[in-house]
Amino acid sequence: PDVIIEAQFDDNDAEHGQDHLQDMLTDDIKKLSLDTGEKGKAAGVTGVHRTKQDDGPKVNDPRLLPDEFLQRTAKVVYILEKKHSRAATGFIKLLADRNSELFKRCAMFSPVDHRVPRVYVPLADCPADFVTKPEAYSQMLFICRIVDWKEDSNFASGQLCKSLGQAGEIEPESEGILMEYGVDFSDFSPEVLECLPQNLPWVISPGELAKRRDLR
Repeated sequence: PDVIIEAQFDDNDAEHGQDHLQDMLTDDIKKLSLDTGEKGKAAGVTGVHRTKQDDGPKVNDPRLLPDEFLQRTAKVVYILEKKHSRAATGFIKLLADRNSELFKRCAMFSPVDHRVPRVYVPLADCPADFVTKPEAYSQMLFICRIVDWKEDSNFASGQLCKSLGQAGEIEPESEGILMEYGVDFSDFSPEVLECLPQNLPWVISPGELAKRRDLR
């Protein structure tokens, strides 16, 4: 039988040239062909007929191929550390299938960042008039946090945290970016404010200014 061997070429292979790889492939094919041919002759001499249970060596058996011609595969089994905050800014809209049971319970959240999956969010988290006036919220930015993503679902599940405001405005867009990256932008506590100079207006003393580089 014809044998097709797929090879992965890397930079090291390119440096040595493709002639070397072709010679290696040719040798491997000859070895497999000889093994198959010899066993076929032996079967003809002894008069033994092959059956489905004894059909000779498997030419597609990866154990017969050199390691450099094998493509390694793997499967993600566990996430050790979650780098992403699981929060995203985006827009909400009604589901396309109005006759489904899911339409009565969930809305679709579409993140602005396309690296984040679309998310099912409960209608209870949406504005009260969202179902009757979805067009009024077509340009309204929301923050959604992903809470789960089942293996058999194309979309994640999440909760709407808050409404940011109209898309395109500086304050909603900035707040959304800060929340996505987990930056705490809440007001400073009184304890922190007490560390600042209390006698205002405050200026840097000449002695302190002499020790600093002026980047103003």
